[in-house]
Amino acid sequence: MNKTIIININGIVFHIEEDAYEILKNYMTDVKRHFSTSADSLEITTDIENRIAEMFSEILARDNKQVIIELDVNAVISQMGTVADFADADEEEKTSHNPFGDFASTNRRLFRDPDDHLVAGVCAGIANYFDFNPVWIRLAFAISCAFAGTGLLIYIILWIVIPKAASRADRMAMKGEKQNLQGFKKNFEEEMNAMRSNLSNFGHEARPFVYKARDFAGDFFHHFGVFLVVLGRILVKIFGVFILLACLGFSIAAIVFLVMFLGFAGDHPHNFFPATIMSDHNADNVYICVFLAVIIPLLSIILLTLKGFFNIGNIGKSTGTVFLVIWICSLGMLIYYAVRISANFRGSASITETIKIKPTKDNTYYLQLNNLKYFSHDDSVRLDIKDHFKNMTVVDDEYNGFHDEPNSVDIHIEKSDVAYPELEESYNAKGYDYDQALLNARNTTYIFAQQDSVLKFDYALRKRPGTPWRDESINITLKLPLNAKVLIDQKLDNYVRDINLYDCNMQDKRQRYEPAVFTMTDNGLQCKIDTLVTAKKDTAVKVKSDTAKADQ
Repeated sequence: MNKTIIININGIVFHIEEDAYEILKNYMTDVKRHFSTSADSLEITTDIENRIAEMFSEILARDNKQVIIELDVNAVISQMGTVADFADADEEEKTSHNPFGDFASTNRRLFRDPDDHLVAGVCAGIANYFDFNPVWIRLAFAISCAFAGTGLLIYIILWIVIPKAASRADRMAMKGEKQNLQGFKKNFEEEMNAMRSNLSNFGHEARPFVYKARDFAGDFFHHFGVFLVVLGRILVKIFGVFILLACLGFSIAAIVFLVMFLGFAGDHPHNFFPATIMSDHNADNVYICVFLAVIIPLLSIILLTLKGFFNIGNIGKSTGTVFLVIWICSLGMLIYYAVRISANFRGSASITETIKIKPTKDNTYYLQLNNLKYFSHDDSVRLDIKDHFKNMTVVDDEYNGFHDEPNSVDIHIEKSDVAYPELEESYNAKGYDYDQALLNARNTTYIFAQQDSVLKFDYALRKRPGTPWRDESINITLKLPLNAKVLIDQKLDNYVRDINLYDCNMQDKRQRYEPAVFTMTDNGLQCKIDTLVTAKKDTAVKVKSDTAKADQ
């Protein structure tokens, strides 16, 4: 059983064993005797006592006990250092010099710096924790304030969360200095030297506020300029990476398209618009010229970006000359083919054909988009349509998908001058001259079919397979007698001109996908409004509205 006494270290009460107290008392006596010759010995010893009290509190909390024992005191003294060790360290410091500086630092702790602050010392505390200039932290907070006040909000939160370095031990922990006898003395000497320096510069510091503000503004804008330069270099690098990625992506796409068109397109590699304007024997040459005209500038941009932004690689004079010659030649070939192709559109011609339509008993006509697949003679022989597809109907849904060429069908509906309906088809085409344009118009085919009152229109004008596109089109004029009733399927909306099927259905209270109903009048085709149905629907809506009001 050991005797326990109560001691007070700077306002903190501890229970300590008598043997441990004697060791601590002798240690503090030696410390006070050693610093007695110092001008501020009381302040140094007080800071040392505060640090010892913090260490005792940490030991009690860590070991979950209430009494300081001899082992604890020895551990604290070992960490703080004895006066004899401190004296030996001073002698070594006087007789030797460490060319690599003082590495006697510990892990830093985050505090607000009360000695170097503009507002609360948050920026200076963060800078001390990461060991760099606090100006950069302040500059970062100032810039982030421009983004919806984010910097100000973060600063206030850190002001509340981060504790202030109130004691010398806190300030030493903030800067990573060892909290032992040597560390306390060194910190105090640095503080005294800083105070003397401040006193010597008192005249400078006592200058008018406008001068200090000028110096602060100069330092701020200097560091801000350095920050902008660094930021600009980073943004330039990012922009260079973006250019490289974009050019690389376009280059890969160009290579893929070239390989696809030349090697994997099958029997009809040019059966898509605008490639259909070229003849088959010129198409491959045009593809190669387009590829060279695109890939050479992309490669040049990639090489220039690597050299200019990243200082990597170099473009030799001979390589650049070869690239330039190839690019000019490919561009010249493209211009040559463009002139040749455009010459095939100089002349134009048209052919008109009139088809008689069988009248219906009730003078009603249903206009639909034809969904039957029509085969050429060669396709019929190749697929053996008669044997393989006997009594079958092949549906053509290409009008819902990708069109090889622009829409070439325009349907107009007019009042007929005679008592019976008729269909007028006007075939149009272009060519090198009028004769060629006339032949091109003659070689086109449009499929129209009538089944009783149903008039079926094809979705495209068809030309001979393998022939280049020469702006072939057809204008269809359906002439109907007075008072004829016309029901137009919604799939014809992209082909019928001068009327709006959707608006007619909305006026007639019909569903948007139902056929639109029109009537031929003296003023042309007019939307037919079923007044009975509309009146019933309006009455129903009114009844519902009155019922809702009554319920309210």
